[in-house]
Amino acid sequence: MIEVFADGGARGNPGPAAFGYVVKKDGQIVKSGNGYIGIATNNVAEYTAVIEALILLESSYPKVNLTFYLDSELVVSQLSGIYKVKNSNIRDLVFKIRTLESNFGQVNYKHIPREKNKQADRLVNLALDGQLGN
Repeated sequence: MIEVFADGGARGNPGPAAFGYVVKKDGQIVKSGNGYIGIATNNVAEYTAVIEALILLESSYPKVNLTFYLDSELVVSQLSGIYKVKNSNIRDLVFKIRTLESNFGQVNYKHIPREKNKQADRLVNLALDGQLGN
């Protein structure tokens, strides 16, 4: 099983935004990534982290089961189908995620406390600091 710890953040909401993710196989980090996405909301950054991880993984791990861990309860609830997505911009991102999910086996989303997502959060802040010159 592949585990993906994903995070997104914005300094201001909206504000300068970035994503980060850490991919683990059998508990070991096998890939990670981050990037600056411009001015966006926290939610857009969180969804972008999922999208970017799925894009990276589709060539390396097709048809495998994935579990995403995010510290955004809203994003987890929306991607798990518990909450409806009302915002049209977010709906577009969810549609892209659903399309990418078809390249894998089962894809699950689980909420974790912020403290358990520190590696992905650090990558978000590195991307923001690098872009903003901090």
